[in-house]
Amino acid sequence: QVQLVESGGGLVQPGGSLRLSCAASGIMFRINAMGWYRQAPGKQRELVAAITSGGSTNYADSVKGRFTISRDNAGSTVYLRMNSVKPEDTAVYYCHADIVIIDGEHTYWGQGTQVTVSS
Repeated sequence: QVQLVESGGGLVQPGGSLRLSCAASGIMFRINAMGWYRQAPGKQRELVAAITSGGSTNYADSVKGRFTISRDNAGSTVYLRMNSVKPEDTAVYYCHADIVIIDGEHTYWGQGTQVTVSS
């Protein structure tokens, strides 16, 4: 059974930094795109950043220049480095991955990790 396990959320002051991690585990043939979404109270879930298996990235306009997404060499762990955080970055952050298993490609989600930006 494939799982995505996130870590690294917490409380951070405005202007500070935080790094989120998400590790995929289980029997997998290939991990395609991975990414991070977030959902603030009363708002829809939105894409923050994504990275393909080849390393191509895309970011939401609101985080460009502040956040960096990356993957480890094995391609099974995705990171989100968050710099110069703002109160509006407060949300539950969810890891996302498109993973190929024996019966084809499926989309998986992590359990979510809370990020709170406050002084």
